[in-house]
Amino acid sequence: MNKEPLISFIQNSLPVSREILFKIAEYFDDCSFRKNEYFLKEGARSNDYLFLQDGFMRAFTFDTEGNEVTTYFYSKNRVVFEAASFFMRTVSTENIQALTDCKGYKISFENLNSLFHSLPEFREFGRLMLVKEFVAFKQRTLSMINKTAEERYINLINSNNEIFQFAQLKQIASYLGITDTSLSRIRKEFSKK
Repeated sequence: MNKEPLISFIQNSLPVSREILFKIAEYFDDCSFRKNEYFLKEGARSNDYLFLQDGFMRAFTFDTEGNEVTTYFYSKNRVVFEAASFFMRTVSTENIQALTDCKGYKISFENLNSLFHSLPEFREFGRLMLVKEFVAFKQRTLSMINKTAEERYINLINSNNEIFQFAQLKQIASYLGITDTSLSRIRKEFSKK
């Protein structure tokens, strides 16, 4: 598989020389996931950091009553990993599953650390990715507190409309923190505007 999409992604995030980009790309392995296949299962340790070149994934867990709750959606050109499990070397309490056929490039925890220690440019790229994901997580957490369900729905349409092509409505509803019925009502009202 041509690693040019990975190289372009890193370069767009942090402009560095092509020589450094190729050196970084050597550490990544091509990978693919079939629809419904798991990238990570609850109870396992997250050992891989994935650049999702193409496809759509979701992270989910279970609430105290055993109901599935979607915690995140990943679209193409995003990094996919469960940060707590990956960096703290603990078992994951989340699942990450392909909602479509997916392909990308993955790097192991050990190889990622080798790159961090040997290439300052990659260390900066990693820092930028962590900051970006932390900000997205913080914004999502705050929106569950200070935004209405309608505002969260509109924000989702504006920021990641393709979710509606690939995810089931019950997955989207749980991600928004609402019931399927509430999501149907909001969608119906929104379509009238």
